[in-house]
This record gives sequence, C-alpha cells and structure tokens, in this order.
Amino acid sequence: MIEFSKEETERLTRKIQLYFNDELDQELGQFPARFLLDFFSEEIGPYYYNRGLMDAQQVLETRLSEAIYELEKPIRE
Repeated sequence: MIEFSKEETERLTRKIQLYFNDELDQELGQFPARFLLDFFSEEIGPYYYNRGLMDAQQVLETRLSEAIYELEKPIRE
C-alpha cells in the first residue's frame, strides 16, 4: 500500500469529499472518504506507481543512451 503522511492523508481525504460534493452532489463523511482513499491506495495505487517507474526507466534509458553517444570518440579513416 502506498503510504502518505498525515498531512497528505488529510488533504487527499478532503479532496475526495469535495469531489463527491461537487461532482456527484453527495456528501461524504471523513471516515468513508478515508476508507475510499485506503481502497484506492491498496488496489489502484500500485498501477500508478508502476507506471511512474516505467516512465522514469524510459527517461533514464534515453538519457543514458544519449550520454554514452556523447562519450564516443570520433574515428578517423
């Protein structure tokens, strides 16, 4: 499960409550919003986390390849 600080958890819980209120016209209490956050952290979070890792790996591979190319010495014929 993705762990959040207390401040992040409070902020995310509030965002869930606001979303339910603004978009779904439903009031959601703090505890149900927190349980929903926990559910998404456990069940959906790993997908986002792994996608972030794949994106970072792709960026690193591209940069490493470019750096290696720049290190190549010209060969005179």
